[in-house]
This record gives sequence, structure tokens and C-alpha cells, in this order.
Amino acid sequence: MTKEIIEKISSYNLFNNLFPGVLFVYAISNITNFNLLIDNVFIAIFLYYFAGMVISRFGSLVIQPLLETVKFVRFADYKDFLPASEKDSKIEILSEVNNMFRTFISAFVLILLTIIYDKIAACFCIPLKNTNIALIIALLILFLFSYRKQTTFIKKRIERLSNKQ
Repeated sequence: MTKEIIEKISSYNLFNNLFPGVLFVYAISNITNFNLLIDNVFIAIFLYYFAGMVISRFGSLVIQPLLETVKFVRFADYKDFLPASEKDSKIEILSEVNNMFRTFISAFVLILLTIIYDKIAACFCIPLKNTNIALIIALLILFLFSYRKQTTFIKKRIERLSNKQ
């Protein structure tokens, strides 16, 4: 069953969700006091995939805008992306690779932040229960903004198609 699940995961999801999630969980479990490794392979795949989704969303909502603000990267306007990708199919592939790089940057930032948090929590004896509550609130906020961003992309695509007709 595990093999069938992995076979159904697209290369995009493999490199932008599952692989970064595995990297993050493995690093955190070996560097900090948090042990996220799970013996049940079926559950582990979902945990790693979810961790990768969180990492990817963090990259999209935090890392990318930060790098744009400091002018480390500059993007073409989204309105130009769609027509250009229709004319050049490689743009979509290059965009996927670009997202993969952003996700790995995000993973390394989150690994560093988790290490720092682990050190602070150990110094101040912060109970795990408080960490769990803060994590749930942070995930809620992250996915609320992800939902808004995705809805905006969908709306822009619909409006573009509506304007063509």
C-alpha cells in the first residue's frame, strides 16, 4: 500500500512536500530534543508530507516576500507569467524547480529556528504543552494565509480567462 501511495505522488509533490518533510523531520529528530520519527511507515509518509507542506507554505508566505523585500530576487508580474508559460512550456518546469529551491531554503530556516527554539525552551523549561498550543496557532495562521493566497491566484486566473472571452 505504501508503494502505491508513493507512485501516485507527482514529482512536484515529491520534491516540494515529501522530500523536504523527510529532511526536516530527520534533521530535527537528530539535532534537537524533538523526536518526530515514526516507526509506522504509512503514518510517517503522511507526517513527512504534511511537514513538507508546512515548509512549502512558509517559503511561499514568509521566505519569498522577505527575499523580494530585500531585493534578493525579483519576479515578473503574474499577469505576464500565464501568457509566457503558454508560449514556453519550460517556464512552468523552471517555476517548479524555483519553488523547490525556495522550499529547501524554507526547510533550512525552519530547522535553524527549531534549533533556536529548542535551546530557549530548554533554558526556560517551557512545557511541551505550551509548545503544542503555539504550534497549532502558528499552523492555523499559516494555512489561513495560504488559503487566501491560493484563492487570489484562482481568482486572477478566472478573471484572465473571463477577460479573454
